[in-house]
Amino acid sequence: MTHTKIRVFATSALLAVSMFAQAQTWPGQTIKIIVPFTPGTGMDTIARTVSPKLSERLGQPVVVQNTPGASGNIGADNVAKATPDGYTLLMGANTMLMASQLYKNVPFNPVNDFSPVSMAAYGTLMLVANPKMGYKSMQDLVAAAKAKPGSINYGSPGIGTPHHMAMELFKTRTQLFMLHVPYRGTAGYVQDLLSGEINVGFLPVHVAQGFVSSGKLTALAVGGNARHPVAPTVATFAELGVKDVNVDMWYAFFAPNKTPAPVVNRLNTEIATIMGLPEIRAILSRAGLDAASSSTSELNTTVKSDYERWGSVIKRNGITAE
Repeated sequence: MTHTKIRVFATSALLAVSMFAQAQTWPGQTIKIIVPFTPGTGMDTIARTVSPKLSERLGQPVVVQNTPGASGNIGADNVAKATPDGYTLLMGANTMLMASQLYKNVPFNPVNDFSPVSMAAYGTLMLVANPKMGYKSMQDLVAAAKAKPGSINYGSPGIGTPHHMAMELFKTRTQLFMLHVPYRGTAGYVQDLLSGEINVGFLPVHVAQGFVSSGKLTALAVGGNARHPVAPTVATFAELGVKDVNVDMWYAFFAPNKTPAPVVNRLNTEIATIMGLPEIRAILSRAGLDAASSSTSELNTTVKSDYERWGSVIKRNGITAE
């Protein structure tokens, strides 16, 4: 073994020992949760709901820092490059898997550059139509779209948003051609969906069901694996014969890759306990989110499979955010 190799080996060994020692004393300082979007978003709501409880259980301050930009890529990259010591966490979502493939030259890989900690919540999407279209079911929409390809439009709050990607997946599975009308945010999109300027689209189930109940929109299907308690009479895509259109938004906690396993496991245990608290579940439910938790391996499996699934949709349809 050369002197250079000996030095590299010794440095690596010292680093490993140092990280192990830090893990034994963790936590010993403030923990920061990076939210890669603006205040008021689903990720921000979860992080700010969980952080006080996590602080209580760990005995250290837990602060939330909003670092928006590039559809979440800037904040995620900051965490990917942070020291893997358990003091910097990411409040992530499946949008990270989409955004990292929609932009060119993204400096991190969402599969390889993070240590999955735990799932935190789900947000179900519902496919709806303006009543003027006359669709009473998902089958009506499919039949109309196939009869006149390109005659139906759908909206979204913007390119690469879950609403957009959900429809692209639905179109792929059903081999439909519909025109996409991207908006710059949710307000204009919802307004035009309600007026009929936009024919169909996806909305969070808690938002959609209010409009469905008042007759302003027609429910066609929900995008989860099971029917949602908020809309128990609305069937899933699978029930209606369209497989693999689970378009639930999910939110999860991540740490930088190579964060010591004892630290990740402690965080997983504490977050799972917090997400199971009735008061936490109630707060998130009012925000249209369903609290959840998972093992680190379950989250890792979800990340890998969703990264491939959304990557396939993005490439197949030539979608880009630039």
